[in-house]
Amino acid sequence: MRAGVIGLGDMGSGLAKNLIANGFETIGLDLSPERQAAFEALGGKPAASVAEVGRGADAVYVMVMNGDQAKAIILGDDGLTDSMAKGSAIILSATIKPREVREIGEAMEGSEIHLIDSPVSGGFPGAQGGTLTMMAAAPDSVLDEFKPVMEAVSANIHRVGTRPGDGQTVKACLQSLIGAQFSATFEAAALAAKAGVPGQVILDVFSTSSAGCGVVNNALEKIIDRQFEGTGSHINTMHKDLTISMNLAEELGVPLHTAGSAMQIFHAGRTKYPDGDNWICTRVLEEIVGAELHRKEAKS
Repeated sequence: MRAGVIGLGDMGSGLAKNLIANGFETIGLDLSPERQAAFEALGGKPAASVAEVGRGADAVYVMVMNGDQAKAIILGDDGLTDSMAKGSAIILSATIKPREVREIGEAMEGSEIHLIDSPVSGGFPGAQGGTLTMMAAAPDSVLDEFKPVMEAVSANIHRVGTRPGDGQTVKACLQSLIGAQFSATFEAAALAAKAGVPGQVILDVFSTSSAGCGVVNNALEKIIDRQFEGTGSHINTMHKDLTISMNLAEELGVPLHTAGSAMQIFHAGRTKYPDGDNWICTRVLEEIVGAELHRKEAKS
């Protein structure tokens, strides 16, 4: 089975790396020449167009930023639906609106190309380490057939439904929780900073308490070491994901009080520090209280 990846950024480069490491002939495409070169250095085959990827792969991961990009790549002229062979599969691993995936699925009807709606969780470390969690939605027969190419990048493949949009719906629920975990961590860090508690103490206690988890522990590590850029978790991605969660809640009439508060914290962080990563939101709160949380000691 030949694999393809469209979008070779922080997440897509990890997909490509692990596909290649697991022996898949892999073709890829990105708008950035630097990313294309890095992909080639890994052993991948750079493509000049979406159609070239479609013709050169039996399963193509689409890891782009938004629904408009996904639609253009899958449904546009010389897109994947036009160029892939019958019986092949598009694995939509990007996080977009459930409604947008349903629209893509409807437009693909009759193409005889499978659509696997499978957003992922695990961030940059999970993508690079091949340990992503996949929320996969497609008929069981399709998921069985393309299981090897999914296992190459994932430690946990959850079958969450059979219809396009089912995977994205689960991801929207997940991101509403993760956003709340982030914002609570940022606030707790600012509180500790103002109180003069060293960051290492906070990390030691939080990570061994019932509140400790991957989201909280990783965020605290980045905060107390002041690593606010270039960690592979750009604030734009989480901001986009929370927007999707809030949009779904609006469609369904579900109040998301905590996720809504998180959305506003990410709004503030993205406005003040547009080039930062998720943890940059802490700096906004620290500026308000006039103290910073460092590993060795809190600084005012």
